[in-house]
Amino acid sequence: MASHTTSNNQVVAVIFDWAGTTVDHGSLAPVEAIRKLFASRGVQLTHDQIRRDMGLHKRDHIRSLLSDTDIQGLWKRATGRLPSEADTEALFEEMVEVQIAVLAQHSRLIKGIPEAVQALRAKGIRIGSTTGYAKDMMKPLITAASAQGYLPDCVVCPEDAGQGRPFPWMIYTACMRLHAFPLWKCVKVGDTVSDVEEGRNAGTWTVGISRTGNLVGLSEEAWSMENEQGRRHLLEIATERLKNAKADFVVESVSDLPSVIQQIENRIAGGQLPGALHGNNN
Repeated sequence: MASHTTSNNQVVAVIFDWAGTTVDHGSLAPVEAIRKLFASRGVQLTHDQIRRDMGLHKRDHIRSLLSDTDIQGLWKRATGRLPSEADTEALFEEMVEVQIAVLAQHSRLIKGIPEAVQALRAKGIRIGSTTGYAKDMMKPLITAASAQGYLPDCVVCPEDAGQGRPFPWMIYTACMRLHAFPLWKCVKVGDTVSDVEEGRNAGTWTVGISRTGNLVGLSEEAWSMENEQGRRHLLEIATERLKNAKADFVVESVSDLPSVIQQIENRIAGGQLPGALHGNNN
């Protein structure tokens, strides 16, 4: 593979998230899988509780949920004891099968993905991806996405890098596979706060996705039924969360990305680095 160093200001790689960014409008699959998993233990979680830490490796997500005081109370009432690390591992092992089954109903590409990716590739930009899904969960999703016209040049799971988000290791691994550097010519795109943190920790530009992602949390059909005031309110909340996480840009969907890439390249030409609007990259 040819090196992707350049002497100009061109972005060399875009690293996408999956659910809520490129597939599964509203990021419904991971929410449904976790809801079912905890319900099997007699613990009923709200969507807000589940979505709070979305984007983390699923084992870490389960661990975070079980560390929440309110959820620990629900768990104790349902099981007679507080949750343990053994419960985290048991739930994660079960989640692989549950998640794969749920993904069968939530693997549709988000509108505009093939076209946006084609536009990026036409500029010579390589396409990578990172995810909070485990490798076994990703296999059917990759197959489904490919059949619909989207296949990134690499797919990196937490197991490939040792740890998931918000650590930068998956992005480093993806960029190594893509031969894409320096990191300030790469862009991380995702719909969760942990996506933004992952990109900032890696030193890439970060683009938060609002409308199609976890922070709005609606399917395409549910979004189309929402009135204008409701849409505006949901977008404002999602945008604020992503901006508070210090995303360099926030857009509604990946369809808006090609124009953002041009803005990033203009900033690079002006000597600006990722995170400059926020003072630093920490």
